[in-house]
Amino acid sequence: MSHNLLKGKRGIVFGALNDMSIAWKVAELAVEEGAVITLSNTPMAIRMGDLNTLGDKLNAPVIPADATSVEDLETVFSQSVELLGGKIDFVLHSIGMSPNVRKKRTYDDLDYGMLQKTLDISAVSFHKMLQVAKKLDAIADYGSVVALSYVAAQRTFFGYNDMADAKSLLESIARSFGYIYGREKNVRINTISQSPTPTTAGSGVKGMENLLDFSNKMSPLGNASAEECAAYCITLFSDFTRKVTMQNLFHDGGFSSMGMSLRAMNQYSKGMEEFTDENGNIIYG
Repeated sequence: MSHNLLKGKRGIVFGALNDMSIAWKVAELAVEEGAVITLSNTPMAIRMGDLNTLGDKLNAPVIPADATSVEDLETVFSQSVELLGGKIDFVLHSIGMSPNVRKKRTYDDLDYGMLQKTLDISAVSFHKMLQVAKKLDAIADYGSVVALSYVAAQRTFFGYNDMADAKSLLESIARSFGYIYGREKNVRINTISQSPTPTTAGSGVKGMENLLDFSNKMSPLGNASAEECAAYCITLFSDFTRKVTMQNLFHDGGFSSMGMSLRAMNQYSKGMEEFTDENGNIIYG
């Protein structure tokens, strides 16, 4: 059910590939909530994925762009302003890729050329995006920019590799640029630290299925889905969060605040008997 939270707003969604993508869900919900949008991804991703199908469904122009290219980003923002009829109100950065992860290089045996690509694609692209938008004055007053992050920016997770470094840089860029863009143009910039989510990109992380199971057992509310992440993004694009900026916002069912849960502890236990009362009810405290 639509609440018209984005009625009259214009947006750009970067990074949708197929219907498993969080960016795909964000695009669908943004339009449902009243926005008009453009979509962008690399030319190769557009050829290999289903972005044109989404564009047709949402009546959203698809603008091919390499997010590491300043020139391409200038094209995306200038064309989006022209096609949508005014300045942009919200932007989603849902871009991340590690050649080291794809090539199964461990963190203590990184290829540094690949590391540079990881950082450029997954984090520096965010800075380029913001810098281009600011120089073009393409984002409206109190516009909102959101990038997707992960708790590995703060804690070590097996298999996440150099993507953890990229997410740390991503969150730092949100804070540093958030101060300048907020003070000068009232544009707010935040990152969302989402639960591990079964997307095409996430499937490359070693042990992803076990990580999904563990985080779901640790989180009081369970893992947040792609659809739920999209809903959270919409609130940050809306006028209800006009004073929220420079934050890394955890959207993970409580995982980031947990040390150990009963369900996770039970993985290492032979049974649940010691966690129940005389009537067989589970004792959570």
